[in-house]
Amino acid sequence: MTLYDFCHLTFPWVFKIWLRCEVYGRENIPAEGPVVIASNHLSLLDPPVLGAAATRKVHFMAKSELFKPAWFGALIRKLGAFPVKRGEMDREAIKTGLAILKENKVLAVFPEGTRSKTGELGRAGGGAFMMGVKRKAKIVPAYIYGTDLSRHPGWPKVRVIFGKPIEYDPDMGTGRESLDALGARWREEVLVLRKAVATENENHPG
Repeated sequence: MTLYDFCHLTFPWVFKIWLRCEVYGRENIPAEGPVVIASNHLSLLDPPVLGAAATRKVHFMAKSELFKPAWFGALIRKLGAFPVKRGEMDREAIKTGLAILKENKVLAVFPEGTRSKTGELGRAGGGAFMMGVKRKAKIVPAYIYGTDLSRHPGWPKVRVIFGKPIEYDPDMGTGRESLDALGARWREEVLVLRKAVATENENHPG
């Protein structure tokens, strides 16, 4: 059993007890082929929570600062992370992401580009979808609620919901206009997921 397999087996139970985590829509993650899971971003807990919720191994771009010290970098690499330099066009990170999708694996991205400090959904950067379009991947919108623990005092109640995949459009290119349009569609889909989570929280408060 690999370290990832062990964590994927145990983390869902840890998060269920600690975060009261519930997951919806797992069936919307395609069982095979290249997939990009595109989620909102609230905290550093998002990658492990999203990875534990998914039905397939998920690979994440993580800021390069997290790979120091070296032992921690080696650990998170085993868990599917790879470094990206923030604030610049990191060609090596893009090359890694494209290679992951070429091997019909799952790549997770956070299109907002940074964590939301208010919990509100920000604007999606179209560039986050470039790798998926190039590899003809299905894009699965995801919404995470409650991982920003400072905004949810007491016993947190985390929700993860996966929406129906956005199918690859052969007429879509990788130009800015096309990617921005895809980003706008992603945002609309995530707002629908957010509303569904809000309704669930109203029906089952506390």
